[in-house]
Amino acid sequence: MVRLLLAAMLVASLAPVHGAGRAVARGASDGAVFVLFLLYGLKLSREEVLAGLSNRKLLGPLVLWVFGAMAVAGWLAWRIEAPWLGEGMALGFLFLGVLPSTVQAATAYSSLAGGNVAASVVAAALLNLSGVVLTPALFALLGGAGASGGESGTLVKVLTTLLLPFALGQLLQGAAGAWVRAHRPVVTMVERGSIAIAVYVAFSGAVLQGVWHLLGPAGWAALGAGCAVLLVLGYGGPWVLGGWLGLPRGERIAMLFAGAQKSLAMGAPLASVMFAPARAGLVLVPLIAYHLSQMLVAAPLAARLRAGTPLAD
Repeated sequence: MVRLLLAAMLVASLAPVHGAGRAVARGASDGAVFVLFLLYGLKLSREEVLAGLSNRKLLGPLVLWVFGAMAVAGWLAWRIEAPWLGEGMALGFLFLGVLPSTVQAATAYSSLAGGNVAASVVAAALLNLSGVVLTPALFALLGGAGASGGESGTLVKVLTTLLLPFALGQLLQGAAGAWVRAHRPVVTMVERGSIAIAVYVAFSGAVLQGVWHLLGPAGWAALGAGCAVLLVLGYGGPWVLGGWLGLPRGERIAMLFAGAQKSLAMGAPLASVMFAPARAGLVLVPLIAYHLSQMLVAAPLAARLRAGTPLAD
């Protein structure tokens, strides 16, 4: 996924879509996002959701952390970083803060660390489902007029491009859901291809806006510092919160990764729906930087937890 992401950014930097092709590319991106959320709906078992809902001691605080504490942290980073990054790119920190966690990575790292995998799957899946509704709403609420994506009918696009296909996927479970689960390599390839298309189209807009020339050394340093602070908060907060709640170690690990991992798989499609391409690419820059950084942090942290090395509380 990392290689695919970097490839999409490289192609967008060398050959950004522009002119009349932008409308065609935007349509292709919207279609890819529709297919992506249809697959999400087919994959997410209703039985798993219902079973996971009973673990309120984990899920309730986790939802409040992801869409409460991290949302506020993203808002603060936006306001602090704006003089260094410019309003358009700094707004990406708010977008980053209100995103849910990524299902695959949160589950994989939780498993590697010896955490409760079932709890991780359900928690991350429910956060993503909630994020379809909560992320645009919180972004608009916390951002106010400054968060306007410049797109007319944003709510309608969220409903028709994200919620509608997900609901259809849930309704079509059964034979279709069984086919999806039986053909995981094909489904994974389609999912990653859809995300790559969304990233390419969005980042093309950023390239045309001169993203590589907008920031000097101080701006890039500010971007890195903002991501570093959110990483420390994202990983440290859920671990401490899980300890305060007295969660078993397995569930505490699940909370750690579900609370810290931010989803590019959700973020790129959402940005492509909520913003015009030129702005979507700028908004995605902090998320891409955070996404790459969290992969560098998560693997050694999971190995440390697996070995039973105690973490600071």
